[in-house]
Amino acid sequence: MSYFIPLKRLTLAAAVALAFAPAAFAQDADNDTDAGKRFSVVAGYAHMVPKSDPGTILGSDADLDGQGAPTLSGSWHVNENIAVELWGAGKVETDVNLANGGSGSIKTQPVALSGQYHFGDASQAIRPYVGLGYYQANVDSEEFDASVAGPNHVGIGTPKGAIGTVGADFNITDRWFARADARYMKGDAEVKVAGEETGEELQMDPWMVGVGVGVRF
Repeated sequence: MSYFIPLKRLTLAAAVALAFAPAAFAQDADNDTDAGKRFSVVAGYAHMVPKSDPGTILGSDADLDGQGAPTLSGSWHVNENIAVELWGAGKVETDVNLANGGSGSIKTQPVALSGQYHFGDASQAIRPYVGLGYYQANVDSEEFDASVAGPNHVGIGTPKGAIGTVGADFNITDRWFARADARYMKGDAEVKVAGEETGEELQMDPWMVGVGVGVRF
C-alpha cells in the first residue's frame, strides 16, 4: 500500500480523542484489559470532510468534496494512559469545483505523529482519549479541465500543521477492541500553475471521521 512511503519520510508529533459507540462493547471490563501490552495496531476506514470555503484557484472560489480511504495506525503505550501514535491514510480522492464552472480533482494522503492521553484505567469497557500532534499530507494526481488554466498544470502544495484527535476505544476482549475517532487537520497549501505560485493558498483544514478494529500485543 503506497501510504506507507510517506510514513517513512515524515517526522510528526501528537493527536487527541473522545467519541462513543454501541453499548454492545460495554462488557467484560472486570480484568486489566490492556495490562502489560505496550503496542497496538488499528486498521479502519475514514471519510474526509474538507473545509467548505477553502479559498480560490486562479481567482475563482473553490469547493472541495472529499471521499473515504483505509487507515492504519500503530501506537506505543508508554503507560496505561499515555501513548504515541503513528497514523496514516490511503489516498483520498477530492473533487474540486470552482465558482466559474471549472472543475478537477486531487488526491490527498495524510500521515501524522501524535501524543495521546487515554482517560480512566485499563479495566474500563469504554476508554475515551484525546491527542495532539503534527501532520503532513502529500497532494498529487491533480487534474483540472482546460477551462481552469488551459494546457497548464494546476498544482496544489503540501498542507502541514497541527492535528487534533478525539476518540474512544471499546474493549471487546483483553486483546481486541473497536475504535471511533475524529481528526481535525489544520494546514494550508499553495496553488501553483505551470510550477509557479499564484499567491493563493487553500485552507483545506479537513476533518477525518473514522472507525476501526484494533489489537494489542
